Amino acid sequence: MKIEVLYPELCNLYGDLANAEYLARSSGAEVVKTPLTAAPRFLTEDIAMVYMGGTTERGQVIVRDAFAPYLDGLKKRTEDGGLTLITGNALEIFGQYIEDEDGSKETMLGWFPTHADRHFMNRYNSLYLGKFGDMDIVGFKSQFGHSYGDNGDGLFQTVRGAGLNPYVTAEGIHQNDLMATYLIGPLVVLNPPFAKHLLRLMGVDEPVLAFEEAAMDVYAHRLEQFSQPERGFIY
Repeated sequence: MKIEVLYPELCNLYGDLANAEYLARSSGAEVVKTPLTAAPRFLTEDIAMVYMGGTTERGQVIVRDAFAPYLDGLKKRTEDGGLTLITGNALEIFGQYIEDEDGSKETMLGWFPTHADRHFMNRYNSLYLGKFGDMDIVGFKSQFGHSYGDNGDGLFQTVRGAGLNPYVTAEGIHQNDLMATYLIGPLVVLNPPFAKHLLRLMGVDEPVLAFEEAAMDVYAHRLEQFSQPERGFIY
């Protein structure tokens, strides 16, 4: 079993590479890392999960150019039910374009029916509380903008915080088993029930997480904190 991490030399912000490492440690999977100069291995190998994390704004453009030849391959993987997780501002790479305050636009890969508005002088930082089915999801956001457009029901339903943008409750993108979210943190480590869900999608029948007892204790404590109505969410 293999987990492919795309472009870790750029897509490595906020400790989010731990998403793949934690799932690997909890399943015995091998983590394979694909650099910018190589074709993704999911095109030719049996990959249980593909992962891409957030990057810098310049990195978004570099990743867009590197991945463009392989976008159709990811679309086919998604149609076939292959598991893919995209976190942080990597979500924006797959949208239509990113627009800055001065009105300039950077065309992106054009798959998701969304676009991002970016404001370098008004960074959005917040806690996040949401739902994935009957699971509670906790996390963090730190981004220069939000995305707008039709993301359907999204990946998560927001309880506290912003969805894809502050005007909707649907957070992220969910197509078959492709999951894209602005959440950082790393998401999988912060949410043990969600980690187990991903492991089941990877083919692990009865997943047992690394450090599961400690992970569940911290998750329950954070969930209790994030649910407090007096706790500030935007910072």
